[in-house]
Amino acid sequence: MSTETAIRDSIEQASTAVGRVWPLHSFVTANPLAGFEDRPFHEAVARGEALFGADGYPRAAVFRRAVAAGRIDSDVLREELDRHGYDADPQTLLDRMASADSADDSEGRDSEPASERVDHVLTKWLSAFLDQGAAEWPMPDRSQGFYRAFRSVARHDGEIPNGTVANLPEDPIDALAAHLTEHPQDHWPSILEHHLTALPGWTGLLKQRVEDGDVWQSAHPITLPGYLAVRLTLADAFGAPIAPADTSGHETPGTGDDAAPTDAAPPAEAFLTAWEATYRDELSDVVATRSASLTEERDGDRPDAQLVFCIDTRSEVIRRHIESTGDYETHGYAGFFGIPMRYEGYDAATRTNACPPIVDPEHRIADRPSDDHDHRHADHARWTAGFEAAEHLIESLKSNAATAFSFVETAGSGYGAALTARTLLPGRVHDAIDAIDERIPSPMEFCRPVLDPDAGADSGTPAADGGLPAGLTHEERVEYAATAFELMGWDEFARVVVFAGHASETTNNPHESSLDCGACAGSPGGPNARVLAAICNDEAVRAALETRGIEIPDDTVFVAGEHNTTTDEIELFDDPVPESHAGDLDQLRGDLAAAAESAAAERVASMGGDASNPARETERRAADWAETRPEWGLAGNAGFVIGPRDLTADVDLDGRAFLHSYDWRTDAEGDALEAILTGPMVVTQWINTQYYFATVDTAAYGSGSKVTHNPVGNVGVYQGNGGDLMRGLPLQSVKQADDEPYHQPLRLSTVIHAPVERVTDILSAHANLVELLDNDWLSLTVVDPTRDHEAFHYEENLSWTGDAESEPLAEAEPATAQTPVAADD
Repeated sequence: MSTETAIRDSIEQASTAVGRVWPLHSFVTANPLAGFEDRPFHEAVARGEALFGADGYPRAAVFRRAVAAGRIDSDVLREELDRHGYDADPQTLLDRMASADSADDSEGRDSEPASERVDHVLTKWLSAFLDQGAAEWPMPDRSQGFYRAFRSVARHDGEIPNGTVANLPEDPIDALAAHLTEHPQDHWPSILEHHLTALPGWTGLLKQRVEDGDVWQSAHPITLPGYLAVRLTLADAFGAPIAPADTSGHETPGTGDDAAPTDAAPPAEAFLTAWEATYRDELSDVVATRSASLTEERDGDRPDAQLVFCIDTRSEVIRRHIESTGDYETHGYAGFFGIPMRYEGYDAATRTNACPPIVDPEHRIADRPSDDHDHRHADHARWTAGFEAAEHLIESLKSNAATAFSFVETAGSGYGAALTARTLLPGRVHDAIDAIDERIPSPMEFCRPVLDPDAGADSGTPAADGGLPAGLTHEERVEYAATAFELMGWDEFARVVVFAGHASETTNNPHESSLDCGACAGSPGGPNARVLAAICNDEAVRAALETRGIEIPDDTVFVAGEHNTTTDEIELFDDPVPESHAGDLDQLRGDLAAAAESAAAERVASMGGDASNPARETERRAADWAETRPEWGLAGNAGFVIGPRDLTADVDLDGRAFLHSYDWRTDAEGDALEAILTGPMVVTQWINTQYYFATVDTAAYGSGSKVTHNPVGNVGVYQGNGGDLMRGLPLQSVKQADDEPYHQPLRLSTVIHAPVERVTDILSAHANLVELLDNDWLSLTVVDPTRDHEAFHYEENLSWTGDAESEPLAEAEPATAQTPVAADD
């Protein structure tokens, strides 16, 4: 094996220790220990502690509060402690765990001065190179790539010893070879892992850029070999160790495919599993009870309207309140509505991937003005041109050395008044912004998504956009519409069907995209909803759907909308809707407003806000520049129910469950369920683990307190004035106070309403799903309507446990090389 091949292989092996981190403008919730999902959860947690100094389980105090609140069933806890080999009583174990927590706090983390200097200089250059439009004076030579730009510019950095940069070879692999060849090759993965995990926020961002690619990576490329070459060069120059202290003749435990397992699971694993089982049993009991009472057909007439929301846990709250206001039927579907697209909004500076990170965009969709709304387009252009000119003038005055001081002196009183208003009267500021918005036509009022491949050609050439074609063919439109209805199991259509994406509203919040749609990669879901609505209103599409058994009545109209999860208001984009449906929409708008008010009251209570006027309180939170918690986001998420809405209708799930509509009776081959398990379930597991780890260790896996955040380069935040990028959710997104979580840190519990054999068959064909389940990254329960609505819980190796009196489950033949099914009663 050549030296270059050995180095590249070692980098690939070492990079699994770092999870991908997305830039703040498209924040994606993901598992920070994703590289260790091929190991049991407790082993992955141990690796996280060794590599990042991070806690991987809730503290003893958190478990103690859960026990006291009855969230952990005592009998279940005893069973789990026995299963894990712990004989002591729970209180004794909690006392021991609390002592260990205190010891960890007192020890602190040792740091090496030379390594700190490496981190300091390296992060300075990373922030300059990876800047995404925030810097007034960008770093030179970025188009050459990070390594070559560093060689070109860093020789002028007085903090770097003379001669360090000048002596760097042209190829980063050669630079790495110079530092690694004095160490045995079998040490290289551990050495490189040590350096990649030293700054996991920055390297996670690099990994995301390298693997996913975007316009910034195309214009300013950076590679892991280039990064590591610079880091090892700086380490050598500052006298920092190249190899970690524990490097020996063998790999560091956990690095590589043949690493030996660590010690047995700690007692915290038993407490956590018991807590999850208590929640899961309650959720599956609800589903099992409702399953027994499901009827074959809907009673009565068509619903007044059907509304499809994202499976997001916040949708559970608004759906419940909408259903209580009238004869409305709600459904859950992944919030990108099955359209894997790259979206270009009208007047938008950049395009965004409006689909989950596990899905590659396949189309370019642009919003363009329609001919029938020229006057609104003109009004929008006039207003925005004035605002942009004023904004450009202000930025020029602020950044120009000759005018900056006089500008501040002149404009200071105006800025002071604005800050005072935002601080003392945020609700009034919200009203003022709304008044301005009403004067300026929104692009949603005069633009339409361009679906025709020929008409969309002006949105950019495919070569300039990753080769993505513009628009959608007729066949693609039919497929996306059919997939949506087949996955949700629809067989009836109301006069009005609403696809409602969701977005948040917040001020002065670097993490605002974390409150938008996770299924749209941290972007609002309204554009996807508009595309699917336009597809379903296409007469040619509806005719083709009829040949596939999906009959949409002539009087059914599809409308797009967007749910503001901060205020719970729902905006409908109703143009073009025939006059015959105007009354339907008026009634729906009135009921949605009532539902929003009652949902806002529920949310405000959960945040401890002013409950006397919930709607006003949510508006204040949206407009207050000093508000650290405009909403809770997906905090509290713990369950995922896949089945008909009737299983959970009228049940208050406290905004903790993802809800995906599915009817096993319309999915004879299991294709729809397979798509849900391999797509939405994986994404919800990403979301769940991000919230889990950000709660158990907000400093290591989250981003600490918003109060001390310092945004950098439009890509992330520091704590203070430098260092590593913080890679997860802030404290205010998951905790009520520094030591009191709001989010209950539980791994995801999925409950499926379907024949258990069908689920087994699907799992047997997807080794990655079995791996997640067998390694305890999530749990799975199946309520089987064909087996007297019995609940079966997944154990391991495709085996299940259920009622001892049930007949044995049939074995499934694995489609991949896995342990054969062991069917348990």
